Amino acid sequence: MQRRRLLSAPLAAGLVIASCVLANAGEPRALIELFTSQGCSSCPAADKLLGELANDPSVVALSLPIDYWDYLGWKDTLASPGHSARQRAYARMRGDREVYTPQIVVNGAVHVLGSDKTAVEHAIAQTDRNAAVMSVPVLASIGGGNLNVKIAAGNDHAAAEVWLCPITRAVAVAIGRGENSGRKITYHDVVRSWSKLGDYSGSDETFTVPLAEITAKDGDAVAIMVQQGTKEKPGIILGTALLPITRQATELR
Repeated sequence: MQRRRLLSAPLAAGLVIASCVLANAGEPRALIELFTSQGCSSCPAADKLLGELANDPSVVALSLPIDYWDYLGWKDTLASPGHSARQRAYARMRGDREVYTPQIVVNGAVHVLGSDKTAVEHAIAQTDRNAAVMSVPVLASIGGGNLNVKIAAGNDHAAAEVWLCPITRAVAVAIGRGENSGRKITYHDVVRSWSKLGDYSGSDETFTVPLAEITAKDGDAVAIMVQQGTKEKPGIILGTALLPITRQATELR
C-alpha cells in the first residue's frame, strides 16, 4: 500500500583511514533522495531500487528514513525527524502538498513513486533541462585526517548552501512488528546527520572537516551537496559528491 499523508567523537584508537581517496563529483547527473520507512509495506521495493541506484556511479542515491509512521506499531530504527521536515519542506516549495512513502525527490525538484525506476529516469531527464542543475563541480578528498571539500566557481547562481551528510553504505534491519514484521531489509546509503558547511554564491569555496566527525556518526562514506535556497526552503541541487571512507580497525595494544 502506497502511503500518502499531508504533514502540516573522536576517532577510535587504532583507526586507520586511507589518505589518498579522491572523488570528483562534477559529473553526476542526479541526486536522488528516497524518503522511506521501516513501517511502510510499500517501501521494501523502493529500498531495493535505491540499492541498485546506489551502485550507479552517475548518480548519488541516498536513503532518508522518516519517523511519521512510527505510531503504526514499529519505530523506525534509522529515522530522523529532520528527514520528515526536509520532505515537508520540498512539498511546500513545490506547492503540491505531496508527502508520502516511498517517495523519491530528484535533484531537489521533482518527486516520483520511490519504486518506479522508469519514473526516476524521466525525472532525471526532466530536471536536466534546467542548466543550473548539476552545474557546479564538487571535489572531495581525504588527507591529514580530514575531509577536504572544494566547490568550483559558477555563474549566475542564486544563494545556496553546502551540506555534508555522513552516510552508512548498508544497514540490515530485522523488523519485529508492523507492516513489515518478520522481514530483514537492507537500507543503502543511509543519511545519519546533516551539517551545514557554509554558504555558496558562485565563488570558489573550500571546507575542511575532521574525519572523526564523520566516523563518529557511523559514517563509512560522506555525501556533499550544494543546494539552492535554505534548509527551510530547499531548491534545486547545483552539485553533489559521494566519497567512501576506507577504514581498517587495528588491534589495540
